[in-house]
Amino acid sequence: MEAFLNWEYMPLIPPLLTLLLVIITRKVGISLGAGIITSAFVIANGRFGEFFTLIIDSFLAIFIEDGGLNTWNAYILIFLTLLGIMTAFMNMSGGARAFTNWALTKVKSRRGAGLVTGLLGIIVFIDDYFSALIVGQVAKPITDKYNISRAKLAYLVDTTASPVAVMAPVSSWGAGIMGLTAPLLIGAGMTHISPFQSFMYMVPMNFYVIAAVVMMFIVIIFKFDIGPMRKQEDLAINEGVLRDKVPEFAEQDEDLPVHEGSGASALIVPIVALALTVIVAMYITGAMEGGDWSVFTVMENTLITHALLIGGIVGLVLTLVYYFKHTKNDNDFSGRHILLGIKTGFLAMFPAMLVLTFAWMIGGLISELGTGELLGTMVENSSLSVALLPAVIFIVACIMAMATGTSWGSFGILIPVAGEIIISLGETELLLPTVAAVLAGAVFGDHCSPISDSTILSSTGSGSDHIVHVMTQLPYSVISALIALAGFVILGLTTSVMYGLLGVLGGLLIVFVIVKFIYRPVAKQNA
Repeated sequence: MEAFLNWEYMPLIPPLLTLLLVIITRKVGISLGAGIITSAFVIANGRFGEFFTLIIDSFLAIFIEDGGLNTWNAYILIFLTLLGIMTAFMNMSGGARAFTNWALTKVKSRRGAGLVTGLLGIIVFIDDYFSALIVGQVAKPITDKYNISRAKLAYLVDTTASPVAVMAPVSSWGAGIMGLTAPLLIGAGMTHISPFQSFMYMVPMNFYVIAAVVMMFIVIIFKFDIGPMRKQEDLAINEGVLRDKVPEFAEQDEDLPVHEGSGASALIVPIVALALTVIVAMYITGAMEGGDWSVFTVMENTLITHALLIGGIVGLVLTLVYYFKHTKNDNDFSGRHILLGIKTGFLAMFPAMLVLTFAWMIGGLISELGTGELLGTMVENSSLSVALLPAVIFIVACIMAMATGTSWGSFGILIPVAGEIIISLGETELLLPTVAAVLAGAVFGDHCSPISDSTILSSTGSGSDHIVHVMTQLPYSVISALIALAGFVILGLTTSVMYGLLGVLGGLLIVFVIVKFIYRPVAKQNA
């Protein structure tokens, strides 16, 4: 049995099994559990004692690191709890209802609701976790009013979280990418280009993000609903928002009393305060860690989870201030409603926290399996045409990030591998295009993976069933990835960013023509 378990490609089996089970069963918990068990069994080479130890250790590693608290994971779970409780009390104080009523005086159509959501996601580019959670929370009342399905909301949120953050130099993503690129520039003798300049050069080469964001606006403006998304939109439009078949959460929300006569400030002030606090805390923690107050040093060293936790505390405090202010003279509210709000907020976020915990467990085990390294080695050992390398690297990054559930893990493995291949071949003009292909492919894989934490948080923030979100988003992401692939083929053959972009724009033009002249939207849609 050990000979079989040591088979060369065995590290690919657990993540592929997980993805297959997700598609077949649509049960993310069962699928992740099977992936965790399979991964641990393979690592342990079938030895049951070591297998159980690995399962326990993978769970403990979520909360304990180097003998201390793993603040990254713990703070995200705490922040989710705070956000859930904030939402419950904003509903009870009447702030959410008042905000919806105010927003509806500004937004007059389904198209307008979609555009506001998409633009808000682009504006909130500082971090993908922050964007995924906050944009969904803010936009949900507006999209619900116009019967936009929660799956569509989650798609809009997810498309403007990681994809936009990876394009922004002043973000937690931008600084990290610059840090990974800097050694390659030195190794290639390209010291005349700074890491910041290299990042900006790669922005127009991130063909997947460009295609995905433009695709999102085509979906919004022309009501381009295909595959499983069409079914969800049809249900939402003709039968009302069904909260993606998660009625127990709808019932919990409806059990909460809502104060009449509140203002929109009961929602706006806590959310804005949370956002500003996070930004300030990111800057302060980054400066303290990096010893320098310059923007890029701050972004490279910022402690995003610390910032989220501080922002969550400030947001919750202000939410409670408004809650007590509006309900103190309301006889429908009593002390028990405080406990009810806390319980409801926690329960609303608990399924997401459970899935996120499983995703972290399988992510750690897949890392120990060496799945990413195996894929990187396969690329390094292949005899590929140099001109096709950006396209091939893009495909490998797509597969790696989808299988491992992390774009950052794919960055860390593939950027050095791809860079060293290019440097060893002396084709330095393809260095930045190839690194850009890694970024684009990794974001696609992360965007579509059911075990991706940012995808889980996008469905959480939007109140969508997670697997429904993954399956409804997939067709748009695949179309965008195919368009991006064509762009990378052209870029590799011509070494011209302009020709690559023209290829991407050509693909998007074909989609536009199909949508404009052939596609028929779901019936009963209001503009």
